[in-house]
Amino acid sequence: MSWGVNWKASVGLLGVGIKYLAVTMLVPLVVAVVYGEDVWVFLVSLALVAGIGFAVERVDPDPDLGPREALLFVSLAWLAAAVIGTVPYLLAGYGTASTVGLQTGSFGAFSESIINALFESMSGFTTTGATVLGEISTDRHSHALLMWRQLTQWLGGMGIIVLMIAILPEVAVNGAQLMESEAPGPELQKLTPRIAETARALWLIYFGFTVVYIAILYGLHLGGMAPNMDLYNAVAHGFTTLPTGGFSPEADSIAAFSAAVQWVVIPFMLVAGVNFALFWHVLRGEAEVMLENAEFRAYAGALAVVTAVLAVLLFRGAAPPIELGGATEGVTENALRQAAFQIGSLLNSTGYATADFAQWDTHAQVLLLFAMFIGGSAGSTGGGVKVVRWLIVGKTIRRELFTTAHPDVVRPVRLGGNVVDEDAIRGIMVFTLLYVVLFALSAVFIALDTARIGIQLSVLESISASLATIGNIGPGFGRLGPFGSYEFFSNASKLLMIFLMWVGRLEIVPVLAVFISAIDSR
Repeated sequence: MSWGVNWKASVGLLGVGIKYLAVTMLVPLVVAVVYGEDVWVFLVSLALVAGIGFAVERVDPDPDLGPREALLFVSLAWLAAAVIGTVPYLLAGYGTASTVGLQTGSFGAFSESIINALFESMSGFTTTGATVLGEISTDRHSHALLMWRQLTQWLGGMGIIVLMIAILPEVAVNGAQLMESEAPGPELQKLTPRIAETARALWLIYFGFTVVYIAILYGLHLGGMAPNMDLYNAVAHGFTTLPTGGFSPEADSIAAFSAAVQWVVIPFMLVAGVNFALFWHVLRGEAEVMLENAEFRAYAGALAVVTAVLAVLLFRGAAPPIELGGATEGVTENALRQAAFQIGSLLNSTGYATADFAQWDTHAQVLLLFAMFIGGSAGSTGGGVKVVRWLIVGKTIRRELFTTAHPDVVRPVRLGGNVVDEDAIRGIMVFTLLYVVLFALSAVFIALDTARIGIQLSVLESISASLATIGNIGPGFGRLGPFGSYEFFSNASKLLMIFLMWVGRLEIVPVLAVFISAIDSR
């Protein structure tokens, strides 16, 4: 069978990415040395991954990518990153049952350990934030392994391909095609004449926000306003807030910290859901570009409206009187803070929590589910469908209704005063349809498969399991709530959710396009 793709070129370039991914393991290795934990795990991981990278690179040392090769490379790169990311989990054996499988010789236990490690790694790199590790704490897991878990989200936030374009000349040659395939949202905004410079600009803005955020969090600790927000926690949460990841080394997530920390986290979560290209314009003294951007205004408006509605519900008693986040009924500050935090977290797919919203009443949970569907902005690190797509879908539906009544009228779809290209509209409609169909079918499969192993999920739990993984959101409802775990699912459901996280981060089309290309070339 001919795939119609020069797979050797894609795989050869993949080796370059794997080789440099090994370098990032120096961060948890340093942490391992400082705390005296799992040093051998990251020494072996680094050497093993680097060796794999050099070997794979030899498949094609001088790759030349066309459009199909670019799609294949981007799809393989994200899958390979998740596979490579399992190495420290498997070597350490924390929460993956790998040591049990090896000691007993049980193939079932060993295969489950691999699937669990792959689930955790894919959840990290795709910034989903769902976990199968059970209780998270530095008492049960090493500081180094948890830092690797945090770091995978930071690497995946702005995009591992964008990072490669920014620092590797051999990748920058095909940068435009690769960024088009990886970039979240329906269009790529080129900020500079050279695509590598655009990639560097985006990553520098992302890095700058991360550094400022870490400094503020640690400053709260030094100022006595956040006793447990030490340097380790500040860096760990810096690695997962800007990428809208949601992993935390604390079992209680951001609820483990003071109200001052929670108020600091909120604006940075909201920043992460904004198109980072707009910050580039702000830094150039063109703040009006952001204020006049139709998607930014819609994003800010959705946040304000949904937050206000939830704050009213919480103020009127939507949350239990005694819960982790504290009482909100009749307490203005807490109701507003909990509403702003949970909406800011779920709307752009961060997945942090300051309260167990799985215990809130039905009205509040349905509102949160609605927020999950909205998503962040195109060009942000947020997941979901994206605000700009919903805007164009709504305008397209309105146009179709109008032209049905006035068939002689030609009415283009406009966004921010600009006419939206019909090819872009078609692509958005196809993506949205694929997203909804895949989400719905997966929810049905998860419900049936879970019932097969004797566990009954509610409709809301099944829906949230599918939506939380394809939308890279993380927490769901019921036993999948913000302090819950996905470890009880069968291997079949976990594999499906690993696939959903993968295609959800790449926004479905690039991955499916590779398969369609292969089928059509038979």
